[in-house]
Amino acid sequence: VQLQASGGGSEQAGGSLRLSCVASGRAYSTYNMGWFRQAPGKEREFVAAITWSGGTTYYVDSLKGRFTISRDNAKNTVYLQMNSLKPEDTAVYYCAADRVRVGQDRSLYAYWGQGTQVTVSS
Repeated sequence: VQLQASGGGSEQAGGSLRLSCVASGRAYSTYNMGWFRQAPGKEREFVAAITWSGGTTYYVDSLKGRFTISRDNAKNTVYLQMNSLKPEDTAVYYCAADRVRVGQDRSLYAYWGQGTQVTVSS
């Protein structure tokens, strides 16, 4: 499966952005999906994940209530709605996929998109 992330950009603190990740390839709807982010000089960190059915979602505790992950299997797309943005949300955001595994560890995911830049100014 190939992943293409989009929707990043520049936003002021308090604003919102919605990231999209479109998957190409067969059987997308059977893949668990995740979002990660990497700020300059920092490790790539987990943001959110969703199971193939959309029935279960996972979030890093610090982002619960501000970020929401969802998916539309008919459109082969997973979304990350980001609200009340803060300057510390500035990072490159990556989507990831795996047929079997899901969780917070980036090693669980076999496929990765190219990333989309999010910049939040104060």
